[in-house]
Amino acid sequence: MGVPLIQKNCKPLAVLRQRLKSLMPAEVNIQRIDTSDPGAAEQIARLRAKLSPEGDVVSEAGRKKTIEVFGEALSPVQTVERICGDVRQQGLAAVLDYTSKLDGAEIAPATLRVSAQELIAAHDAADSEFLETVRRIRGNILRFQKAILHTEVTVEIPEGGYLRHRYLPLERIGVCVPGGAAAYPSTVLMTAVPAQAAGVEQIVVVAPPTAFGSYNQDMLATCHELGITEVYRIGGAQAVAAMAYGVAGLPKVDKIVGPGNLFVALAKKHVFGTVDIDSIAGPSEVVVIADESSRADFVAAELITQAEHAPGSSVLITWDESLANRVAAEITGQLAGLERGDLARQSLEEFGAIIVVADRDEAAELTNQLAPEHLQISCDEGEDMVEAIRHAGAIFVGPYSPVAVGDYAAGPSHVLPTGATARFASGLSSNDFLRSGSVIQFNQEGLESVADDIVLMATKESLTAHAASVRIRTRDEP
Repeated sequence: MGVPLIQKNCKPLAVLRQRLKSLMPAEVNIQRIDTSDPGAAEQIARLRAKLSPEGDVVSEAGRKKTIEVFGEALSPVQTVERICGDVRQQGLAAVLDYTSKLDGAEIAPATLRVSAQELIAAHDAADSEFLETVRRIRGNILRFQKAILHTEVTVEIPEGGYLRHRYLPLERIGVCVPGGAAAYPSTVLMTAVPAQAAGVEQIVVVAPPTAFGSYNQDMLATCHELGITEVYRIGGAQAVAAMAYGVAGLPKVDKIVGPGNLFVALAKKHVFGTVDIDSIAGPSEVVVIADESSRADFVAAELITQAEHAPGSSVLITWDESLANRVAAEITGQLAGLERGDLARQSLEEFGAIIVVADRDEAAELTNQLAPEHLQISCDEGEDMVEAIRHAGAIFVGPYSPVAVGDYAAGPSHVLPTGATARFASGLSSNDFLRSGSVIQFNQEGLESVADDIVLMATKESLTAHAASVRIRTRDEP
């Protein structure tokens, strides 16, 4: 009797299985947390802390660059303080010097600003389909941003006079557009168009002197399409300082908005008070709430989307352990076919998590604790879940509302609070480019109706001149 074929070839089959296994993508080592386990709260706190905007973490390459430029090891905060201080004191010379040392680009005063001819040329050379997309997105943003604009309110005083609350657009704002690892014409749309909806007339765009920044033709074409004429070839902390303090050829702005790296965020924090800012933003983040009704492939794609920013935080919260397992498998498979799959994998393994909770209520409670930039609700009865969420930058409801629709096309700005600041901060909107103020008009009868109250309070505070300023207006004699 012959030996069965399976036994004859057992060794070659084992080798074949090993070879096939080596060709399969490695499983993503994403952190798994079960809130019923001891120590889960500590694990979640550590995860949250990794992406908090503390401003004290820098890469080895960044540390070496700091020593090379400044001759000593400085923290990111100290680096930004040095750059901003030099720009404030030395003006354009410091901006150009730091652009040379940090960006490796030699920019002359005459070429600091992108010329009108360059903007026109970029627009003329742009793909027609791209420009049509820009126009459609601009229309979406304008429609939403104008709809939410604050409106003037007038309250009549019964005894005589009125109280008016009015809103006026800022005169001049600056937009930071990143340009390190990718080009971001969408950032121009999501910052400049809300400002235009508010009525801002002077919009400044700064982008680093790179192929993805101020030399990127799509970005320049977008600026021209929107009617933006001031585009400058500077980035980083020196660009923020230049806009805040004003330098030769670049007058100061009233407010600085837009994303950037750690140094841009810290620079915005440093100049706040000299100018207004939108926020001190950190790396991108998403929380996905999902259950047994959710498609694992959709959920996995959503988690990978934010991880692709590298760094980016992606967290799945679910009360269905089966879904958790299927999403983990989907992530591994999808990463293998993505151009930035390796970068996304790194983010998922360092900043990602799959968290299994007891039920919907715990999912909502944990989400409010994390206060994520983006929240994608993919579970059944998602609208009900929205009502349980107090802290999130933007909420995307249902399987066909991916975060990407908000990033690119919906209408609300994609500039959102990160690092749990959604507990007190809001996403950028047209209203952030308005300055409100009161107009108060009393006639004599109206003033007399509140005169006694004013005099009493002023007297209690020993501000007798305040009281006298009212008495002199309410005396019967001339």
